[in-house]
Amino acid sequence: MSTAALPADFLRALAEGFPSDFLSREPSELQEYGRDWTRVYTPAPSAVALPRTTDEVSRLLSLCHQHHVAVVPSGGRTGLAGGAVAARGELVLSLRRMNRMDAVDSLGNTVRVQAGAVTEAVHQHCAPYGLTWPVDFASKGSSTVGGNIATNAGGVKVIRYGLTRQWVLGLQVVTATGQVLELNGALEKNNTGTDLRQLFIGSEGTLGVITEATLKLTRLPGKQDVFLFAVPDVAAVLRLFRDARQAPLLISAYEFFTDLCLARVQRHRKLRSPFEAPSGCYVLLEAESPDASAVEAWLASLFERGLVTDGTQAQGMAQSAELWALRESISESLSATGVLHKNDISLPVAALEAFCAELDSVFRARYPGWEICLFGHIGDGNLHVNIMKPDTLEKDAFFAHVKQADHAMFELVRKHGGSISAEHGIGLLKKDYLAYSRAPAELELLRALKRALDPQGILNPGKILDA
Repeated sequence: MSTAALPADFLRALAEGFPSDFLSREPSELQEYGRDWTRVYTPAPSAVALPRTTDEVSRLLSLCHQHHVAVVPSGGRTGLAGGAVAARGELVLSLRRMNRMDAVDSLGNTVRVQAGAVTEAVHQHCAPYGLTWPVDFASKGSSTVGGNIATNAGGVKVIRYGLTRQWVLGLQVVTATGQVLELNGALEKNNTGTDLRQLFIGSEGTLGVITEATLKLTRLPGKQDVFLFAVPDVAAVLRLFRDARQAPLLISAYEFFTDLCLARVQRHRKLRSPFEAPSGCYVLLEAESPDASAVEAWLASLFERGLVTDGTQAQGMAQSAELWALRESISESLSATGVLHKNDISLPVAALEAFCAELDSVFRARYPGWEICLFGHIGDGNLHVNIMKPDTLEKDAFFAHVKQADHAMFELVRKHGGSISAEHGIGLLKKDYLAYSRAPAELELLRALKRALDPQGILNPGKILDA
């Protein structure tokens, strides 16, 4: 659909009621704002709206509802499920200009910010008060608070702090008809019926547009020790995790990646491994260590008991950053060094070992010789499964193959009580598989909510569910 698809009356109303720089139709901006990190769909938005206030969002959505204009809300567009893609002539509603951060309330441990505030900027804004919003992931330098909330983002610290949902006290939301809702404010307690705020967290912009949020803060953690361990396989990763749970540590992150992931990182970023000998898997552990002598004894016992084959502890912030770079460069490196198919799944932690063993059997039987790059947040049951395209296979044939592989993998996910999407949402990429994680009665309730809150279906149409 071309830019001419926007109704003339709608464009006239925008020209009369909004600033001259409110709407962009620059081809470069259409390309940039029409896609997210999936790079699967060709962006084709009609235009990009760039509001500065909730009032402008409200008046815009009222006009969109009146003129039946489809809208794709847009934050940092760091998602990997196609949730921020505008491929059918939709109007992109970008919140990048709405990045105000109010003063930190150090008594209530809260801060109110606009949805376009960048995650890392919020961290920096709160740090002088000894506080943080503990939502943290590799894309924190470009992801935005609104997008984090709309997808209920996870990240590397979920094992300690939980998901985004747990750190949002209040929301300002604009509905599809332009109505502005103030939900819960800065209240810790508010037992007045259904918590409407929770309807919008994780709904991927399909039920309303989040414009501001009151975030719950916590104290900055104490000194963090960062360790990298080498272990032979995924089963050993899980054995080490079980042992670390009993160790004298307060675990903040427990991440793993395979040797295939490391090889791609080294090819793309030229980063060095701290180990001389290669290993099947690596574990990055970040934790507070209240009793240094007890931790030293535990570390020594890991080698004595054969739980690790090698290991290193970062000496200072620079080395910590180097070890974290090995883990946080993986997604970027995989995309830069080949064509791939990504999956983001979660399992009950207790089911991980059995699931991983069965998944390995499925791939070895169906796709012998294929490069499967696994990494993830083992501490909260989240696996990222990345299938690299073999050089001998054409791109179209590859994606046809992996769609079949998805069905086999999601059957295993359902068998073990897991979810087909741990932290990136459903978007366009996963909606055909949603029934593996949601029962028919749940899906009907989701459709009923959509009809009630967005009767004309203008908000992020085609995402999560078809009409």
